[in-house]
Amino acid sequence: MTLVVGFRGGVDDRSGLRLAVTLARSRGIDLEVVTVVPASWPTPVMGAADRDFRRWAAEQGEAARAEAQQIIDEIASDLSVTTRWVTARSVASGLLEAATTSGAVLIVIGSSAEAGHGQINLGSTASRLLHSSPVPVALAPRGYQQPEGARIGRATCAFRGDVASRSTLERTAVICAEVGASLRIATFAVRGRTMYPPEVSPQTEDDVLSSWVEQATRAQEAAVGSLKQPDGIPGDVSTVVGAGRTWAGALDSIGWERDDVLVVGSTRENLVERIFLGTSATKIVRHAPVPVIVVP
Repeated sequence: MTLVVGFRGGVDDRSGLRLAVTLARSRGIDLEVVTVVPASWPTPVMGAADRDFRRWAAEQGEAARAEAQQIIDEIASDLSVTTRWVTARSVASGLLEAATTSGAVLIVIGSSAEAGHGQINLGSTASRLLHSSPVPVALAPRGYQQPEGARIGRATCAFRGDVASRSTLERTAVICAEVGASLRIATFAVRGRTMYPPEVSPQTEDDVLSSWVEQATRAQEAAVGSLKQPDGIPGDVSTVVGAGRTWAGALDSIGWERDDVLVVGSTRENLVERIFLGTSATKIVRHAPVPVIVVP
């Protein structure tokens, strides 16, 4: 199996590459580092412009590939890694094509430059991948770091209680069992927005919240009981409910470890499996304090 990670040369943040190394090491799979440079015009341009552009693109691609290889030699000498550059009309299309060619099981990218430290920002490349990719996409917070030899220790599965999130939970549980990571099932809500109208009294708020927590807990317990695969249940499974006045508060309320990842399922439309995030899932991704893996 192979994991594809997008790499852009000449920038300081290496979050995507560092997350890819951690994920590849955790799953024991190969890593392919891909730099996408602009493709030349479909119709050749008269004169030397087209030739000069292709030469420039090749120079940029090779420089980025060499830079990626140097970083890999420093942080991932224990892994099987290939580095290459490709041409495409967009970074997203280049990564999708690379993933298809190599049969990748996961695409990894970092956050856009607009993201604050420790935050995930869905730039144009991430947004297109999340609407087009047939395989899971992992997003690294800006500034993501892990110690040498690090592996994923726990996966937190965002759980809504519907059929789609149960499917996501089953896939997450199997991977956790394979890599020896613990599994945490988490349900999130924002007080005053998703549970009740704003005009209710504080006491009613607390009563509704208590009832909602009980319902969410029962749904989580039922989901744990439905994990019937003989080898698909991790040894350590826990459940938690997070609520707050904001999405950031709801996610922060459950506590996180350095070796955590958050797994979020998408909303499926029609019969074609592609990633499509609903409103709540998008907010969870944007406020996650750890790397996020979004699955179709």
